[in-house]
Amino acid sequence: MRTVLNILNFVLGGFATTLGWLLATLVSILLIVTLPLSRSCWEITKLSLLPYGNEAVHVDELDPDSKSTVMNAGGTFLNILWFILFGWWLCLTHIFAGIAQCITLIGIPVGIANFKIAAIALWPVGRRVVSVETARAAREANARRRYQ
Repeated sequence: MRTVLNILNFVLGGFATTLGWLLATLVSILLIVTLPLSRSCWEITKLSLLPYGNEAVHVDELDPDSKSTVMNAGGTFLNILWFILFGWWLCLTHIFAGIAQCITLIGIPVGIANFKIAAIALWPVGRRVVSVETARAAREANARRRYQ
């Protein structure tokens, strides 16, 4: 079922949103100041292309024992820089694609996936795209650790 939904996403606008993410990735590589954003941008590019079977999770969810410094002041600065340069128009791209997909009856599930990615497009720094199974296992491990 994931394969069918990913193909449907690609045909109904996922190609355009993925091209937007690829463009943002290339621009963030070319501008030296935004080079640290390239990793997050590439991660979400994968999610835009294949939203079913993948999930964007915060790095702290994957390894809560690590001393992650992604969301310190530097991470916040990168997210603000991201929002100004890329986030707002990528978010709007996903919103418009989601609305267009929801107009068609068959595209409603794909449109909902685009709305979820639109929220991620605003603040992607500190997120990694992993399989749904890996995300579920990390959440269960975190829940077990919390209740011990």
